[in-house]
Amino acid sequence: MTVPASTRAAVLRAHGEPLVIEELPLPGEVEPGAAIVRITCATLCATDVHLWNGAMSWPGMLPMVLGHEMTGTVEAAGPGTVDALGRPVKAGDRIGWSESVCGRCYGCTVLRAPVACADRGYGFRQRADRWPYATAGLAGHAYVTPGALKVVLPDDVADTWAAAAGCAVKTVLHAFERAGSVRPGSSVVVQGAGALGIIATAVARTAGAGTVITVGAPGSRLELARRFGADVVVGLDGDAASRVAAVLDATGGRGADLVLDLAGAPGVGAEAVDMAAWGGRFVVVGSTGPRPDPVPLGTIMGKELTVLGSLNGDVGDYYRAVEFLRAFRTRFAWDELFSEPVGLGGASAALASMARLDQVKAVIHPWLP
Repeated sequence: MTVPASTRAAVLRAHGEPLVIEELPLPGEVEPGAAIVRITCATLCATDVHLWNGAMSWPGMLPMVLGHEMTGTVEAAGPGTVDALGRPVKAGDRIGWSESVCGRCYGCTVLRAPVACADRGYGFRQRADRWPYATAGLAGHAYVTPGALKVVLPDDVADTWAAAAGCAVKTVLHAFERAGSVRPGSSVVVQGAGALGIIATAVARTAGAGTVITVGAPGSRLELARRFGADVVVGLDGDAASRVAAVLDATGGRGADLVLDLAGAPGVGAEAVDMAAWGGRFVVVGSTGPRPDPVPLGTIMGKELTVLGSLNGDVGDYYRAVEFLRAFRTRFAWDELFSEPVGLGGASAALASMARLDQVKAVIHPWLP
């Protein structure tokens, strides 16, 4: 198989502007542990939207190729390239991959937590004008670096599912792991009705929660949340007090045993603390960036709440995410999360559509016209 010398990619050069279709170089040789992959599917994440519109930004980040949920077919693999389970990665294999890690830092070696890697990377940490240029999903090919944590995918998992498992699904599973078990019959509040919120609703349902409450918007997403296991949905048309009252009403006045922030909107922390039951747990997943968000510490103390942060997940969460989607494929219609695929030329419109909340998960097939 001849490996191309370059690849088409949709490059972000200015926040809020259409992506620019460019040709980026691919490495002439594949390092040991690395691979060149023909991208078959990329699914867009809210982080991609925030990077595109500038809600997430840092000096020197542009130009970049967006897309950190993707899957593809290996066209070339370097010597000794294996996946996270030690299985050889070879041409023709369909793989997904999680973030890249260095394997040498304190987080990797002492904490043994890939999420804590000092040089933990995603495609969006790599500038498109520096080697290895194409490492993300909105491209025809990607260079999967030696440190990227790869998984050879089972044949019965759709490309869209495998791509979304690489961030959205594994993030949710990691958050539930951080929270500890969902006690049978307990009440769970999911703040946010985007992809993470809907997946979290399904996880809470399958984990044995007695009452699952999903808070978010728009109404079409709340209806989707119902189909994914929500007993009660709460819209954003009222104020914070009305949302808290709705949760208390649904839980017999006690509040929720577990609250997960998967929205990241201003004020969700204070609402979560008010929604939580005495002795409850609050997991912060969706809030990003340095923006302060007031939280009533006296209420945390008085209710003896446990507050936990949860950042994305690692390759173990990714592997379990794929298996979760497989295990509950007959219970939940996962395909309802995904829009009709578009090519690289439609990626800018897809990002804008997701920013308007018109789509839950946009899908990019780089080889479509």
